[in-house]
Amino acid sequence: MRVFTDPRCLEHRVPDGLPERPERLAGILAALAADARFELVTGGSVADAEAEEAARALHDPGYVDRLRRAVERGDGLIDTPDNPLSPGTWRAALGAAAATLAALDDVVAAPGRSAFAAVRPPGHHAERAHAMGFCYLNQVALAAQRALVRHGLERVAIVDVDVHHGNGTQHLFEERSEVFYASLHQWPFYPGTGAAAERGRGAGAGATLNVPLPAGSGDAEYRAALEREVLPALAAFAPQLLLVSAGFDAWRGDPLGGMRVSESGFAEQGRLLAAAAAESARGRLLVVLEGGYDLAALPRLTRALLTGEV
Repeated sequence: MRVFTDPRCLEHRVPDGLPERPERLAGILAALAADARFELVTGGSVADAEAEEAARALHDPGYVDRLRRAVERGDGLIDTPDNPLSPGTWRAALGAAAATLAALDDVVAAPGRSAFAAVRPPGHHAERAHAMGFCYLNQVALAAQRALVRHGLERVAIVDVDVHHGNGTQHLFEERSEVFYASLHQWPFYPGTGAAAERGRGAGAGATLNVPLPAGSGDAEYRAALEREVLPALAAFAPQLLLVSAGFDAWRGDPLGGMRVSESGFAEQGRLLAAAAAESARGRLLVVLEGGYDLAALPRLTRALLTGEV
């Protein structure tokens, strides 16, 4: 599997005590670089101007400008206390977007391809014009939009397994029928969205599937939710591409989550989602890093999800 990243993703610095730290990504990259099953791809095929143009087409252009100017001014945060700014934040966000779009292009180029966008800051909480939850630009949403607009796909699915609901991704696509969004998440929990009754709106009615799970849910509950609800819905939608918002904060030792998923549980999720991609998307699968804050466990959890093995 090819792993797309950008060294600028490590330039976003946060105050002491915030868990979304550069060490998260550095540990993952070190582990994958040492594993012959992975090929690291750094920088290259998507220019910054193209990545920024894609961000401005999906997010509100005024928000993108506001984010860049806030970093240039030396502001300490944007929109919420969970979104600190450092001199490298804009470069990191742009690098994360560019690497994810490059990964998307690679996956769509031929059937059977899969890739991992190893990027930070995460993205699934970023709404059209608002940063929140450690997220600034919504990478997985940018990938979905590019698949539709640049590559001409008609149906793209996103499955979000982060412990927190991806309010930003839902917000961006909930009125559109060509993107199916499914989320398994702890409930009730931050950010307060993701009730089962949220099924999309307007033309997108029925294209959103939320599967809220109670705190303490583990491997069996996630397997049941995937097999009972998410996988049948994916089969019915028949996506031409499957994107995964891969958060690892449902891990039983994560300091932010309250779930009990094991390393084997993440491997099982990886196998089930890869099989779903093979069934309806000709194997086209792009996994994008979201949350996960146990620094010691994160590399092996990532590897388990990507390989389907422990």
